[in-house]
Amino acid sequence: MSERIQKVLAQAGHGSRRQVEAWVQEGRITVNGKVATLGIPVTEDDKVLLDGKQLRLKFKQELPLKVIIYHKPVGEICTRNDPEKRATIYDNLPKLRGGRWIAVGRLDVNTSGLLLLTTSGELANKLMHPSSGIEREYAVRVLGEVDRDMLKSMREGVELDDGKAAFDSIRDAGGQGANHWYHVILKEGRKREVRRLWESQGVTVSRLIRVRFGDIVLPRGLAAGKFVDLDMVSLNKLLRTVDMPAIEKREGRRDARTGTRAKPKLDEKPKSRKRSKPKGYTPVARRKKPAKKR
Repeated sequence: MSERIQKVLAQAGHGSRRQVEAWVQEGRITVNGKVATLGIPVTEDDKVLLDGKQLRLKFKQELPLKVIIYHKPVGEICTRNDPEKRATIYDNLPKLRGGRWIAVGRLDVNTSGLLLLTTSGELANKLMHPSSGIEREYAVRVLGEVDRDMLKSMREGVELDDGKAAFDSIRDAGGQGANHWYHVILKEGRKREVRRLWESQGVTVSRLIRVRFGDIVLPRGLAAGKFVDLDMVSLNKLLRTVDMPAIEKREGRRDARTGTRAKPKLDEKPKSRKRSKPKGYTPVARRKKPAKKR
């Protein structure tokens, strides 16, 4: 396993990442006798020196791959630190020892709904890459009149500031009065893309909810601000979509002698545990109390 030199030295407590970057730029660090460059990967076998003194290296142990579904509420942001001190999605997530949650894409502060988070940077990057072609489905409530020509235009493509964008499908989901619901699907995650496409037609998005990512649907009953673990079947299906190996489910306790997991015997009844009597113990018959004299 290799990691960037500034990350490894910071993990070992030699300084902050910025300090290490400064040392590298000043030419004070060497790796295997050669002057280090910024971002160079190092392994446990490499010899790293600072001003001629060998440094101890430390690599983080890889966390088991996990994925959770988070129901993001309106008002939370997807960054870890906010200068304005607004609430972030990470405030409600379970703490990880020796690692951190990585969000698969982002939802803006006024958008709610399904957000995937994982412990694997590789999985997150593959899911977010445009080549994955994973569908994102949104429930959109728009304010304003929408006609067929507008829907056709958004299906065929609209030129936005950062290039042409289009919905793969638009489905009428009903509504009354000035507000109307639609379900839209697209296969990329550009910044505010859904809102900008509707706004290009002169209508306003009054509510936006992501309800599906690939085959994963926002669970009914999952309250805003809460999360749930992705089940093993869905996790392996997600891994297969980006050509990553599936995770085998292990059952039973591990045998300390062989290192293998013992399979439970279905027809074997648990043995009843009887309280053992201490050695040398002999029960003494209770003596009957003599009858009282009248």
